[in-house]
Amino acid sequence: MSATKYIFVTGGVSSSLGKGILSASLAKLLQSRGYSVTIQKFDPYINVDPGTLNPYEHGECYVTDDGAETDLDLGHYERFLNIATSQANNVTTGQVYQAVIQKERRGDYLGKTVQVIPHITDEINMRFQKLSKTNMFDIIITEIGGTVGDIESLPYIEALRQLKYEKGSTNCLVIHLTYIPFLKGAGELKTKPTQHSVKTLLETGVQPEILVCRTEYPISKEMKKKLALFCNVKVDSVIEAIDVSSIYEVPIHIMGENLDKVVLSKLKLPARHEPDMESWKEFLYKLKNYSHTVEIGLVGKYTELPDAYKSINESFIHAGTKNDCKVNVTYIPSESITDDNVKEKLKGLDGVLVAPGFGERGIEGKITAIKYVRENNIPFFGICLGMQCAVIEWARNVLGLNNAHTTEIDQKTQNPVIDLMEHQKDISTKGGTMRLGAYPCELQKKSLAFEIYGQNVIMERHRHRYEFNNRYKDEYEKSGMTPSGINPVSKLVEIVEVKSHPYFIGVQFHPELKSTVDVPHPLFVKFVEAALKHKNPKAAKAMKVEVEA
Repeated sequence: MSATKYIFVTGGVSSSLGKGILSASLAKLLQSRGYSVTIQKFDPYINVDPGTLNPYEHGECYVTDDGAETDLDLGHYERFLNIATSQANNVTTGQVYQAVIQKERRGDYLGKTVQVIPHITDEINMRFQKLSKTNMFDIIITEIGGTVGDIESLPYIEALRQLKYEKGSTNCLVIHLTYIPFLKGAGELKTKPTQHSVKTLLETGVQPEILVCRTEYPISKEMKKKLALFCNVKVDSVIEAIDVSSIYEVPIHIMGENLDKVVLSKLKLPARHEPDMESWKEFLYKLKNYSHTVEIGLVGKYTELPDAYKSINESFIHAGTKNDCKVNVTYIPSESITDDNVKEKLKGLDGVLVAPGFGERGIEGKITAIKYVRENNIPFFGICLGMQCAVIEWARNVLGLNNAHTTEIDQKTQNPVIDLMEHQKDISTKGGTMRLGAYPCELQKKSLAFEIYGQNVIMERHRHRYEFNNRYKDEYEKSGMTPSGINPVSKLVEIVEVKSHPYFIGVQFHPELKSTVDVPHPLFVKFVEAALKHKNPKAAKAMKVEVEA
């Protein structure tokens, strides 16, 4: 295989422009042309990883198969490319400085003064190229977090400058994503913020080869010429990225702007063939043209910030297209649910998902919601803490263990149906110390779980410290809650279900982390199907026949 090519995506003018979506979309187009592509995210914050960050600070923490707690953009990478990422795909300033300081303590620098240049930038540069050592990828796309001009990003931009100098412009390409604001008073788009952003990048010694311009209105040819002239790029390298109704439309739009062709030309790579995006277009068609709708309630403690449940939301989109329906998700703060208002809060819902989370806030509301949907035969899906809450609710209201709880909340509970995992009991540090990553799970035959997956052993990703307490396992089985998925080594209960209920399943793992456009997760697909059946049994039956056909 020829030398790996590098593409860097930087951002200017404003944060939250969508560097992750742009990177994933470009990668998808290059992948569809037959190239092996991966994406990595370099974050400028000093936290070692987002695992200890409050979801309100940084949104969802995405977990990889190898147990890395990473940025939520890695979820976009996996959902678009249908390939797994790893620890190497997400690097933070915290990790970089931690590694350099450890080397200094060991004496690796032979007593020299440790500085940002060259020691920090060398560490970054090494990590820029780490994935190329696997010889698995033709192209590595690197998203640099933050906005050009931020103090935090300067070491990354300097490392990029050095790598570009070393590799040359045909092997190391820079795409700068900017924003073209529309001034309502003037009635026109303005290019000056982009010009200044590129000027700031130039001051660091980095010339972008391509400009991708996020905009609410179409950019004229004259404006593209103006941007090209004042930003030192070719006119065909000024790419319009107009707002679209769904992130999944972005690959098709930038394909229409020939971004993939421009990139391959600048990297001196053959175009090979036109992108094969037929299955993607079929997905988009189903996304916009559906026969049914379902109303799903998401009960959680971070509902004010949808990004806290990013992968769950995207999994519902994937599952909806598979079921020929649109899934409308209603966010319900769990702390707002009480015995007195639960009926009103869950009114009109076709299914309820109780979301993962940590801590005491809102947990009683989750338990109350589960009791209501269980007793009223509404489809239920619990994930991680949602599954644990289902176990607690069953203990209190079916087994009669009124004081049952999780020791995460009540360490003195007389019935710890959820307890701290044995190997977690001596751990005091927080970062990266939970049960993380993919683990096997054996499914009980003739169970709902086996019916959903269609196989005996599955692999799913975990992120938790507490588990189902096996001391109570027999009581649960005898009373009608079946532990239908068990880890073959630790005997940890991974899945519980209630067979007498139309659809009631809780899982200890995070299935949302493995749902992609090409392969929607079966647990979400079947949950949406159950919600459809709950809403309209006849419509659900007709839909199933149509899908199978």
